[in-house]
Amino acid sequence: MQEDQEKIKQKEARDLEEIKDFYDSVYYRDRHIRPPRRHEVNLAKQMQVNSASRVLDVACGTGEWLLACQQLGAKVAGVDLSEKAIEICKEQMSAGEFYAQAAESLPFAENSFDLVTCLGSLEHFVNPVQALTEMRRVATDQARFILLVPNADFLTRKLGLFSGTYQVDAKEVVRTLEEWQDIFNQAGLTVKRRWKDLHILNWEWICKGRWFQIPLRIAQALALPLWPLRWQYQVYHLCEKSD
Repeated sequence: MQEDQEKIKQKEARDLEEIKDFYDSVYYRDRHIRPPRRHEVNLAKQMQVNSASRVLDVACGTGEWLLACQQLGAKVAGVDLSEKAIEICKEQMSAGEFYAQAAESLPFAENSFDLVTCLGSLEHFVNPVQALTEMRRVATDQARFILLVPNADFLTRKLGLFSGTYQVDAKEVVRTLEEWQDIFNQAGLTVKRRWKDLHILNWEWICKGRWFQIPLRIAQALALPLWPLRWQYQVYHLCEKSD
Protein backbone atom coordinates (compact mmCIF):
# COMPACT_ATOMS: atom_id res chain seq x y z
CA MET A 1 0.00 0.00 0.00
CA GLN A 2 2.80 2.43 0.90
CA GLU A 3 4.59 1.62 -2.37
CA ASP A 4 1.38 2.28 -4.30
CA GLN A 5 0.97 5.66 -2.61
CA GLU A 6 4.56 6.56 -3.42
CA LYS A 7 4.04 5.65 -7.08
CA ILE A 8 0.92 7.82 -7.20
CA LYS A 9 2.85 10.77 -5.74
CA GLN A 10 5.66 10.29 -8.22
CA LYS A 11 3.23 10.18 -11.14
CA GLU A 12 1.44 13.30 -9.91
CA ALA A 13 4.79 15.10 -9.64
CA ARG A 14 5.66 14.15 -13.23
CA ASP A 15 2.22 15.20 -14.44
CA LEU A 16 2.53 18.56 -12.68
CA GLU A 17 5.87 19.22 -14.32
CA GLU A 18 4.48 18.39 -17.77
CA ILE A 19 1.42 20.58 -17.22
CA LYS A 20 3.58 23.46 -15.97
CA ASP A 21 5.81 23.21 -19.03
CA PHE A 22 2.76 23.28 -21.34
CA TYR A 23 1.35 26.43 -19.77
CA ASP A 24 4.69 28.25 -19.60
CA SER A 25 5.91 27.34 -23.09
CA VAL A 26 2.65 27.06 -25.05
CA TYR A 27 -0.54 28.38 -23.45
CA TYR A 28 0.86 31.60 -21.93
CA ARG A 29 3.82 31.99 -24.29
CA ASP A 30 2.40 35.03 -26.11
CA ARG A 31 0.00 36.25 -23.45
CA HIS A 32 0.13 39.81 -22.19
CA ILE A 33 -1.76 42.07 -19.82
CA ARG A 34 -5.37 42.63 -20.83
CA PRO A 35 -8.41 44.16 -19.10
CA PRO A 36 -11.14 42.00 -17.57
CA ARG A 37 -13.80 40.76 -19.97
CA ARG A 38 -17.45 41.65 -19.57
CA HIS A 39 -18.48 38.29 -18.09
CA GLU A 40 -15.72 38.54 -15.45
CA VAL A 41 -16.86 42.02 -14.40
CA ASN A 42 -20.47 40.83 -14.30
CA LEU A 43 -19.55 37.81 -12.17
CA ALA A 44 -17.71 40.01 -9.67
CA LYS A 45 -20.77 42.24 -9.37
CA GLN A 46 -23.08 39.23 -9.12
CA MET A 47 -21.00 37.94 -6.19
CA GLN A 48 -21.21 41.42 -4.60
CA VAL A 49 -17.43 41.74 -4.41
CA ASN A 50 -16.46 44.90 -2.53
CA SER A 51 -13.74 46.47 -0.38
CA ALA A 52 -14.41 43.98 2.42
CA SER A 53 -13.90 40.94 0.15
CA ARG A 54 -10.85 38.69 0.31
CA VAL A 55 -10.72 36.73 -2.94
CA LEU A 56 -8.53 33.77 -3.85
CA ASP A 57 -8.47 32.45 -7.40
CA VAL A 58 -6.86 29.04 -7.85
CA ALA A 59 -5.33 28.49 -11.30
CA CYS A 60 -5.65 32.24 -11.76
CA GLY A 61 -3.85 32.45 -15.10
CA THR A 62 -2.97 36.02 -16.02
CA GLY A 63 -5.48 37.35 -13.50
CA GLU A 64 -8.27 39.09 -15.44
CA TRP A 65 -10.95 37.79 -13.06
CA LEU A 66 -8.96 38.94 -10.03
CA LEU A 67 -8.39 42.33 -11.63
CA ALA A 68 -12.16 42.70 -11.96
CA CYS A 69 -12.44 41.96 -8.23
CA GLN A 70 -9.63 44.36 -7.34
CA GLN A 71 -11.30 47.14 -9.31
CA LEU A 72 -14.28 46.72 -6.97
CA GLY A 73 -11.97 47.14 -3.97
CA ALA A 74 -11.27 43.50 -3.03
CA LYS A 75 -8.00 42.18 -1.64
CA VAL A 76 -6.88 39.53 -4.11
CA ALA A 77 -4.59 36.50 -4.17
CA GLY A 78 -3.86 33.90 -6.81
CA VAL A 79 -2.05 30.64 -7.41
CA ASP A 80 -1.07 29.14 -10.76
CA LEU A 81 1.41 26.53 -11.97
CA SER A 82 2.69 28.90 -14.64
CA GLU A 83 5.47 31.24 -13.58
CA LYS A 84 4.86 33.33 -16.68
CA ALA A 85 1.20 33.82 -15.75
CA ILE A 86 2.09 34.77 -12.18
CA GLU A 87 4.62 37.33 -13.42
CA ILE A 88 1.83 39.00 -15.41
CA CYS A 89 -0.44 38.99 -12.33
CA LYS A 90 2.23 40.64 -10.22
CA GLU A 91 2.81 43.25 -12.89
CA GLN A 92 -0.81 44.35 -13.08
CA MET A 93 -1.78 43.81 -9.41
CA SER A 94 1.22 44.74 -7.28
CA ALA A 95 -0.94 44.86 -4.14
CA GLY A 96 -2.04 41.25 -4.61
CA GLU A 97 -0.45 38.07 -3.31
CA PHE A 98 0.59 35.59 -5.99
CA TYR A 99 2.43 32.26 -6.04
CA ALA A 100 3.57 29.96 -8.83
CA GLN A 101 2.78 26.54 -7.46
CA ALA A 102 0.34 23.65 -7.51
CA ALA A 103 -3.21 23.98 -6.20
CA GLU A 104 -2.86 20.80 -4.16
CA SER A 105 -0.83 22.69 -1.53
CA LEU A 106 -1.84 26.32 -0.97
CA PRO A 107 0.55 28.76 0.77
CA PHE A 108 -2.12 30.45 2.89
CA ALA A 109 -3.32 30.17 6.47
CA GLU A 110 -6.73 28.83 7.46
CA ASN A 111 -9.70 31.23 7.37
CA SER A 112 -7.95 33.62 4.97
CA PHE A 113 -10.61 34.13 2.27
CA ASP A 114 -14.35 34.65 2.04
CA LEU A 115 -14.56 34.01 -1.72
CA VAL A 116 -12.57 31.18 -3.35
CA THR A 117 -12.80 30.55 -7.08
CA CYS A 118 -11.51 28.09 -9.65
CA LEU A 119 -12.82 28.99 -13.09
CA GLY A 120 -12.40 26.53 -15.93
CA SER A 121 -9.32 24.78 -14.58
CA LEU A 122 -10.30 22.00 -12.19
CA GLU A 123 -10.40 19.46 -15.03
CA HIS A 124 -6.64 19.92 -15.45
CA PHE A 125 -5.67 19.21 -11.82
CA VAL A 126 -3.76 16.03 -10.98
CA ASN A 127 -5.71 15.65 -7.72
CA PRO A 128 -8.90 17.75 -7.73
CA VAL A 129 -10.18 16.45 -4.38
CA GLN A 130 -6.96 17.42 -2.62
CA ALA A 131 -6.95 20.82 -4.32
CA LEU A 132 -10.56 21.47 -3.28
CA THR A 133 -9.78 20.32 0.25
CA GLU A 134 -7.00 22.90 0.35
CA MET A 135 -9.37 25.58 -0.93
CA ARG A 136 -11.77 24.63 1.85
CA ARG A 137 -8.98 24.85 4.42
CA VAL A 138 -7.98 28.43 3.57
CA ALA A 139 -11.62 29.64 3.42
CA THR A 140 -13.66 31.05 6.25
CA ASP A 141 -16.63 29.08 7.57
CA GLN A 142 -19.02 31.43 5.77
CA ALA A 143 -17.00 31.51 2.53
CA ARG A 144 -18.49 30.99 -0.90
CA PHE A 145 -16.83 28.90 -3.60
CA ILE A 146 -17.38 29.45 -7.32
CA LEU A 147 -16.30 26.48 -9.41
CA LEU A 148 -16.65 26.54 -13.19
CA VAL A 149 -16.25 23.10 -14.75
CA PRO A 150 -16.80 21.48 -18.18
CA ASN A 151 -19.62 19.03 -18.68
CA ALA A 152 -19.09 15.58 -20.23
CA ASP A 153 -22.74 15.62 -21.30
CA PHE A 154 -22.26 18.77 -23.41
CA LEU A 155 -24.51 18.04 -26.37
CA THR A 156 -22.02 19.12 -29.05
CA ARG A 157 -19.42 16.84 -27.48
CA LYS A 158 -21.82 13.89 -27.37
CA LEU A 159 -22.62 14.41 -31.05
CA GLY A 160 -18.90 14.12 -31.83
CA LEU A 161 -18.56 17.75 -32.95
CA PHE A 162 -16.28 18.83 -30.08
CA SER A 163 -13.35 16.90 -28.63
CA GLY A 164 -12.08 19.33 -26.00
CA THR A 165 -9.82 22.36 -25.84
CA TYR A 166 -6.21 22.21 -26.96
CA GLN A 167 -5.32 22.16 -23.26
CA VAL A 168 -6.04 18.43 -23.53
CA ASP A 169 -2.36 18.27 -24.57
CA ALA A 170 -1.52 18.97 -20.92
CA LYS A 171 -4.26 17.07 -19.08
CA GLU A 172 -8.02 17.35 -19.31
CA VAL A 173 -10.48 15.09 -17.49
CA VAL A 174 -14.05 16.13 -18.28
CA ARG A 175 -16.76 14.75 -16.00
CA THR A 176 -20.55 14.77 -15.85
CA LEU A 177 -22.26 17.21 -13.50
CA GLU A 178 -23.05 14.32 -11.15
CA GLU A 179 -19.39 13.26 -11.08
CA TRP A 180 -18.29 16.81 -10.35
CA GLN A 181 -20.79 17.06 -7.51
CA ASP A 182 -19.41 13.85 -6.02
CA ILE A 183 -15.89 15.33 -6.10
CA PHE A 184 -17.12 18.51 -4.41
CA ASN A 185 -18.82 16.43 -1.72
CA GLN A 186 -15.64 14.42 -1.12
CA ALA A 187 -13.82 17.69 -0.43
CA GLY A 188 -16.44 18.81 2.08
CA LEU A 189 -18.34 21.22 -0.17
CA THR A 190 -22.08 21.43 -0.78
CA VAL A 191 -23.51 22.75 -4.06
CA LYS A 192 -26.03 25.51 -3.38
CA ARG A 193 -26.74 26.68 -6.91
CA ARG A 194 -25.74 25.98 -10.51
CA TRP A 195 -26.09 28.10 -13.64
CA LYS A 196 -25.07 28.14 -17.30
CA ASP A 197 -21.83 29.65 -18.53
CA LEU A 198 -22.80 31.67 -21.60
CA HIS A 199 -19.75 33.90 -21.87
CA ILE A 200 -18.74 32.39 -25.23
CA LEU A 201 -21.79 33.95 -26.89
CA ASN A 202 -19.87 36.70 -28.65
CA TRP A 203 -18.46 37.37 -32.13
CA GLU A 204 -14.89 36.81 -30.99
CA TRP A 205 -15.72 33.20 -30.16
CA ILE A 206 -17.98 32.68 -33.19
CA CYS A 207 -15.26 33.85 -35.60
CA LYS A 208 -12.52 31.89 -33.86
CA GLY A 209 -11.02 29.02 -35.84
CA ARG A 210 -11.56 28.21 -39.51
CA TRP A 211 -14.18 29.90 -41.68
CA PHE A 212 -16.22 26.76 -42.30
CA GLN A 213 -16.75 26.33 -38.54
CA ILE A 214 -18.53 29.67 -38.23
CA PRO A 215 -22.04 28.43 -39.18
CA LEU A 216 -21.83 25.67 -36.56
CA ARG A 217 -20.65 28.15 -33.94
CA ILE A 218 -23.51 30.50 -34.79
CA ALA A 219 -26.01 27.63 -34.43
CA GLN A 220 -24.47 26.65 -31.09
CA ALA A 221 -24.52 30.25 -29.85
CA LEU A 222 -28.24 30.43 -30.63
CA ALA A 223 -28.95 27.05 -29.01
CA LEU A 224 -26.95 27.30 -25.77
CA PRO A 225 -29.34 29.67 -23.96
CA LEU A 226 -32.21 27.30 -24.76
CA TRP A 227 -30.52 24.01 -23.88
CA PRO A 228 -31.11 22.60 -20.38
CA LEU A 229 -28.30 22.69 -17.85
CA ARG A 230 -27.36 19.03 -18.46
CA TRP A 231 -26.40 19.85 -22.10
CA GLN A 232 -24.29 22.91 -21.37
CA TYR A 233 -20.60 23.26 -22.24
CA GLN A 234 -19.56 24.60 -18.82
CA VAL A 235 -21.53 25.06 -15.62
CA TYR A 236 -20.96 27.35 -12.63
CA HIS A 237 -21.33 25.82 -9.17
CA LEU A 238 -21.82 28.02 -6.12
CA CYS A 239 -20.70 25.99 -3.10
CA GLU A 240 -20.36 26.37 0.65
CA LYS A 241 -18.65 24.31 3.30
CA SER A 242 -20.65 21.24 4.28
CA ASP A 243 -22.01 21.10 7.82
